[in-house]
Amino acid sequence: MKITILTLFPEMFESYLSNSIIKRAISKNLVEFELVNIRDFTLDKNHRVDNYPTGGGAGLIMQCQPILDSLKSVRKENSKVLLTSPRGKTFNQQKAIDLSKEEHLIFICGHYEGIDERVNKHVDELISLGDFILTGGEVAAMTISDAIVRLIDGVISTESTSEESFNNGLLEYPQYTFPYDYEGEVIPDILFSGNHEAIAKWRLKESLKLTKKHRPDLFEKYEFSKKELKLLNEIENNETPKWETEAIEKGHKFIKK
Repeated sequence: MKITILTLFPEMFESYLSNSIIKRAISKNLVEFELVNIRDFTLDKNHRVDNYPTGGGAGLIMQCQPILDSLKSVRKENSKVLLTSPRGKTFNQQKAIDLSKEEHLIFICGHYEGIDERVNKHVDELISLGDFILTGGEVAAMTISDAIVRLIDGVISTESTSEESFNNGLLEYPQYTFPYDYEGEVIPDILFSGNHEAIAKWRLKESLKLTKKHRPDLFEKYEFSKKELKLLNEIENNETPKWETEAIEKGHKFIKK
């Protein structure tokens, strides 16, 4: 995959591209980033890329000419052009999955008060991160790119992404690591039972519990299986089920104390 960023501030991406998973993905040739400075394409002798809103108003508007000329220089037949905008649909995990299958993504990073309306008709898709305003599109482009790159085959293990929050419509189950006991807070004994079926069941139950508590919007539209409905009944009755008790008892020798 290739990701091209059209921006007035390419230096903002230097740290982003040289750390963590993004850096490893680039080094493995799994993704290529291209930074294009929109200012390089302005026809203004003073290198200006913005002007006052026609008809009056506050702030400055990015001109269409440098944006569209920079876009023409990198756009190919397989390119998908994205612009973050409050008009766009809210970005989510499913959209990240869909975009991770593209060959070439081009992000246009807006700035100032906004961009000339004529740019919009040259864009394939508008995307919003949510109902709030950022200073520019650079942070949004980084956020969306990060969510996409980690889904590309080979960037991180399939196992690491298959059970993450939102992938199946639920929040991810709680994760723990040592120490077993930290100031009285201990890791649940079921996780030491060695019973992988019971552990998977417990994790699904916890995912249901967390989603209901923290994301009722997801919970309400989720389609429950018979197994999940049974687990919900256990949650509502606040009971420790027989399958969990037996798993802990059989695996007691593995439980840290």
